[in-house]
Amino acid sequence: MDSRRCQCKYCSMKMSAPIGAQTISCPRCQSVTQLQPPRNNNGFANGVINNVMTAVNTGFSARPGRMNPNANNSRPQQFNMSPQISMRPPAVHGRKRAVLCGITYRGHSKSLKGSINDVLSMRYLLVQKLGFPNASVLVLTEDEKDPCKIPTKGNIRSALRWLVHGCQPGDSLVFHYSGHGTRVRDRDGDEVDGHDESLCPVDFETEGRILDDEINHTIVRPLPRGATLHGIIDTCFSGTFLDLPFMCRINRAGYFMWEDHRISTYKGTRGGTAISISACDDHQNSGDTTAFTGFPTGALTYSFIKTLEQETKLTYGRLLMSMHNKIHEAQKGVGMNGANETQEPQLSASEQFDIHSKMVAL
Repeated sequence: MDSRRCQCKYCSMKMSAPIGAQTISCPRCQSVTQLQPPRNNNGFANGVINNVMTAVNTGFSARPGRMNPNANNSRPQQFNMSPQISMRPPAVHGRKRAVLCGITYRGHSKSLKGSINDVLSMRYLLVQKLGFPNASVLVLTEDEKDPCKIPTKGNIRSALRWLVHGCQPGDSLVFHYSGHGTRVRDRDGDEVDGHDESLCPVDFETEGRILDDEINHTIVRPLPRGATLHGIIDTCFSGTFLDLPFMCRINRAGYFMWEDHRISTYKGTRGGTAISISACDDHQNSGDTTAFTGFPTGALTYSFIKTLEQETKLTYGRLLMSMHNKIHEAQKGVGMNGANETQEPQLSASEQFDIHSKMVAL
C-alpha cells in the first residue's frame, strides 16, 4: 500500500500513513493526529521535524568524570532559552511523567556496566509500584531501537522539555539519570564552589555536555505551584546537579542543616517543589557495584529503590541515612577503585524544610 511520511502532532514521532488516510494513531504516545491533505509540488514542505528524544564489573568501580579533557570542557555551553516547545506529553491518567536516561558509552575506554540496569529497575519501580502509566515513562538508552530514544545531546534536551511541558498543579515528575558526569569551570558566577556540573550524552565528545544551568532552566524553573519534580541522579560530581538553591547537610546521627547556594541567579521554581537525590557530593565519585545483586548496578539507584520498597513512613532524612548505610556496607565488602574512599548521597531542594517530618510522594 502506498504511504506518505508524517509526524505525530503531540510527540513529533515520525510515522508512515496510508495515502488518503485522514487520521493516524501514534504508537508511542497513543495520540490521534489529524492529517492534512497532500500538497502539490508548489505546496509547503513537510515542515521542521523535531526529534522528540532522539557486561559485568566485579566489585565497586568508580565512574570517573573527566573522560576527555579536550571535549568541550573549556568553553561555555550555550543553550536555547526560548520557551517555545514543539511537543506535549501524552494524555495519560494520573498526571505522572518520567524521563529515565541510562548511558553505558559502549566502545569507550571508560564505559559503564550498570546504567541500563539502573533505568530498567527504575522503570519497574515507577510503573509497577508507584502507579506511573507506562506510556508516560520515556526511556533513553543505547539499547533503544527508535533513534529518537538514543541518549544523544539533542534527544536528552528534547526529553527534558517533554517532561515539563504543560505541567500543572498536582503533577509528579521524575528525572532519573545514570551515566557519566563532569565538573567544568563556572563561567557566569552562579556557583558557590566555582564549578558547574554536567551530564555527558552518548555523543558528548562531538556535541558537548549539558550543564546544570541548562538542566535547571529546562525542568526546574517552569514548575508551577502544586507540581513536584524528583531528580534521582546517579553520576559523579552530582551534589548540585539540578542547580537548586538549597543543599542539605546531614551527619550519621541524623542532624542536618541547609546551605544556601543562591548567589546572583534565581535557581528556584515558579512555586513548585523540586527535590534532587544525588549519588555523591560535587567533589566525589559515584560507583557501579555488583555487591547488591551480583550484576552491576549504580549504588545510588539500587539503594534508592530498595529503601522505597522496604521502608514504611519514609522521610527524606530516613531515605538519606538508609541509602548511606547500604552504600557504606557495599564499599566495606568489596572496596572501591577511584579517588574517593566514600560516596555520600546528597539532597538538594528548591526550598528548606524539616527532612525528618515529610517526604513528597512520587
